[in-house]
Amino acid sequence: MRRPVRYLALSALTALTVVACGDGPDANSPGRSQLADKWLSRAQQSYRSGDAEDASVAIEGALKAAPRDRETRLLASRIALSRLEFEEAIKLSEGLEGSDAKSVRGRAFWYTGDIERAADELEDMLKDPAVKDPWARDVAKLARRGHGRHPFAIEGAVVAAVEMPGAGGPALVVPCELDGERILALVATNFGELMVDSSSRKEPAWVSLRFGESFEVKDVPALTHDLSGISRTLGATIKALIGVNVLRHMHVTFDRRGSQFVVRKDEPMPPPEASKMPVFYARGGAMMMRASISNKDDGNALLFVDSSAFYPLALEDAYLKRSGANLSTFRSEPGAPPSWKMGSLPYFKLGGIDISGFPAVQGAPFNDYKNSFDVELGGIAGAGLLSVFRVTFAESGKSLWLELDPSMGGPGGLPLADDPHPHPSGAPAPSAPSGAPGPTEPGAGAKPQAPKPPAAPKSEPPKPGPTPDPKSQPPVPKAATPTESKGAAR
Repeated sequence: MRRPVRYLALSALTALTVVACGDGPDANSPGRSQLADKWLSRAQQSYRSGDAEDASVAIEGALKAAPRDRETRLLASRIALSRLEFEEAIKLSEGLEGSDAKSVRGRAFWYTGDIERAADELEDMLKDPAVKDPWARDVAKLARRGHGRHPFAIEGAVVAAVEMPGAGGPALVVPCELDGERILALVATNFGELMVDSSSRKEPAWVSLRFGESFEVKDVPALTHDLSGISRTLGATIKALIGVNVLRHMHVTFDRRGSQFVVRKDEPMPPPEASKMPVFYARGGAMMMRASISNKDDGNALLFVDSSAFYPLALEDAYLKRSGANLSTFRSEPGAPPSWKMGSLPYFKLGGIDISGFPAVQGAPFNDYKNSFDVELGGIAGAGLLSVFRVTFAESGKSLWLELDPSMGGPGGLPLADDPHPHPSGAPAPSAPSGAPGPTEPGAGAKPQAPKPPAAPKSEPPKPGPTPDPKSQPPVPKAATPTESKGAAR
């Protein structure tokens, strides 16, 4: 009897050894070779710095070395999501359990338009008591109401252009129609979705947008946000914020100096004289891009693109020091918070465009941004920076075409001025809810009201493009003092 028992024990031990060794750990267990660890560490570092190209190369090596390792597959899916490679993100995270994996899959399904599977994943994720994700909560609720809908279905014209009011300031205010009501909306790249004023809608909803006479976007998912603060600051009723997910689907071009906002049904042709700028999306919705702040090896900074922050550029102190800027020359600016100072960067490049001498802000808060992202944030690219370019969303948002305004002069393409510390004009992003009432809202079909326009800016010829629709030109909202954004990409 002892031989059979001993034989069975040895057989069981052998079986356990085979299972343990196999071809690597299972999808939800740790364990990597030294080579796999090196590749994974490189991928993690590149991802955190926003170098999506190198992160993709490194994670491919890590996956080859440890194809079943959970941490490796999860990071690979996050990298794919950040590059808007949604099908790849779903494939890489398939079979992985845990709220972190469900978050990736839920977002990937949502951005591909598979709203029912997005709801399944996000609802499962929210069952974890450790997860607090308002975006996922609202999107899951909206997705359950979206059966049979086709998000971002474009009808009517194939292209439309409208004139943006507010010349002289960086605010990207766009006249359009929301469910048949003529409104003013603000381009807000600090949000992923369309955000509608919570004073008029209490729950997420599916809405339609119209630009010009006949360019209509149906089944647009819209979340809610308090817009009373931005409305008071601009002196005009802002009823919606246009987030990056909407901008990508409409293949938008915006040109603040030319006062033009263009929407299209299809991908545009590359502009003849433009620089292609790769874009990185943390969690699939937070728009980031890398800038060079010095010509040294550590001279890159990952910038969160926030068009509702109406300063030109804000950098953390460590990055300002790394840039070689003379901080003793930075000065306070009229109307800005007292802790802020502004000066110029001796070296600054976006893609292939050199705009050395560009102004940067010291002292802007970063904690809200840092708590929202899983990357190493170096600064904020505000509306003042975007306003010196004609910007076109390319490759469904995977990159931007940047065209520097040809009327700009001086070193690095900056405007010539006697004052070395330009005074940016701007407004804060939507503030936290307050008890103060917002401006009076126009009724449906009424023309949104706005106060007197600011003083005329310097004459700068607009870029050629589709002729704006004269019926979509409301009065100009006023310019405002520079303050920080209160939003964070959802």
